[in-house]
Amino acid sequence: MRATGLLLLTRLARRQNNRAMRRDDLIQDLVNSENPSIRWKVRIGMLDEDPTSRAIKRLQQQIRESPLVAALLARRDDDGHIHARYNVYDKWHGAHWVLAALADLGYPPHDESLFPLRDQVLSHWLKDQFYREFDAGSRAQAYKRPGVPVMQGRYRRCASQQGNALLAATRLGLLDDRADRLVERLLHWQWPDGGWNCDKNPSADTSSFMETLLPMRGLAAYARHEGDAGALCAKAQRAARKAADVFLTRRLFKRRADGSVIAQGFTALHYPVYWHYDILAGLKAMAELDLIRTPRCADALDLLEAKELESGGWAADDRYFKTTSKPVLGGDYVNWGSSRKSMNEWITTDALSVLHAAGRL
Repeated sequence: MRATGLLLLTRLARRQNNRAMRRDDLIQDLVNSENPSIRWKVRIGMLDEDPTSRAIKRLQQQIRESPLVAALLARRDDDGHIHARYNVYDKWHGAHWVLAALADLGYPPHDESLFPLRDQVLSHWLKDQFYREFDAGSRAQAYKRPGVPVMQGRYRRCASQQGNALLAATRLGLLDDRADRLVERLLHWQWPDGGWNCDKNPSADTSSFMETLLPMRGLAAYARHEGDAGALCAKAQRAARKAADVFLTRRLFKRRADGSVIAQGFTALHYPVYWHYDILAGLKAMAELDLIRTPRCADALDLLEAKELESGGWAADDRYFKTTSKPVLGGDYVNWGSSRKSMNEWITTDALSVLHAAGRL
């Protein structure tokens, strides 16, 4: 029995060593990727380089001039705006989504050429209708008029929209006094359990993962950026931490009642996730809030590692976009990759960064 146990331990150690070597080789490949955004993600997320260093700033200029960014910004008009078929939120090519993509790609901050795009997005999400509230007793009543319906004392608002705008503007260094107004709206709409939800079912009393993820990340990013700049910053930090419990009490993907998976889509990996949710998006958020090493993230981290390809890296289990050159619903001007069998650089860099933050790399 002792010999058998030693043999199993030896095999396990060999397997772990092989995986570590494979990951080291993979990181070297990624740091030499043709895509400057991938190189930026590796150097910031895994190699812990100073994001304000000259070397990183030079790399971000390469990102600014990259074909990928050119594709995202190709439809800007002479005034710097992007006009979609309906509004800034057109999936996935409206100005809202372009700003969000740039923020995740490592686009250099404080670029004044993005001011028109920022103004377009922030003005949209701070319209009068988002300050107009009314009581509604049914789904029909909630959809009957513009504004924010209040049902059973809870604001039924898709806060992922304002949250994503706040997150993108913060990461891109495009904040102005409208950021405070976005924060105020998010704080105002927050549910008692810490999250947000736009469910028009009057009996809905639990926050949504999809509607909570981006407000939480946006508020946390705002609080980090503002530091100790007053009471609003402190409120944003507390609200983000309270929102984290929506995920942590459910181990990022499990029901509290019986430990079953909340939704199969939560366990599949995607890039981009847009307004959706999966375990990698949840783990990225926990890393941003410095909560990635809490034991309540362990199950999601274990599942992420279990999804690692035998050949190295992680694949896209599914996708939410279709690549197109025309502004159609669900169309993205960038092909982010969607093979279920081969490594996806975007998902792999995010997965490795998460594992690094968790001390598992």
